[in-house]
Amino acid sequence: MTDKSSEWFAVGAIVAVHGLRGDLKVRPLTADSDALVSASRLLLVDRKGHQLPVVPLRVVAHKGNYLLRLHGMEHIDAVEGLVGREVRMLYEDLPELADDEHYWHQLQGLRVIDRQRGELGQLDDLLATGAHDLYVVNGRFGEVLIPAVGRFVLDIDLDAGVMSVDLPQGLVAEVDDL
Repeated sequence: MTDKSSEWFAVGAIVAVHGLRGDLKVRPLTADSDALVSASRLLLVDRKGHQLPVVPLRVVAHKGNYLLRLHGMEHIDAVEGLVGREVRMLYEDLPELADDEHYWHQLQGLRVIDRQRGELGQLDDLLATGAHDLYVVNGRFGEVLIPAVGRFVLDIDLDAGVMSVDLPQGLVAEVDDL
């Protein structure tokens, strides 16, 4: 795995201005993520790719979104033109996780190996649902959706680039069924 600590990644999008003090309403890309709160600096990117480095002054959760106030831009007139920009932060600003937790950027691209069927393919996407997330794996069985729960995910070895799973019958369309 490569060191991504000094790389920027998308964490949300500015969807509106909130109030007169320059707060920006940010919709996070991952609903249950609070990573934005720990950012020491941000990069705002418009649709043309223009980048504006900024320093967060205040970040608070607000009705499923975040209110972001930027240092030196504490008035509505200073931030109105920022609506629509993507918000990026550095990987190095992400808070430490427990040993059994992982960030999506660590999981994306892992080889997924089932205890009974062998290699299923590559972990390509993550779908958030009301109950739990689903891992989207593409490979020799086509697209396989795996519930991101301990019952099915046995082990994640980031150094080896492998996620080991044990899936029940019927969750994977067998090659003979295709």
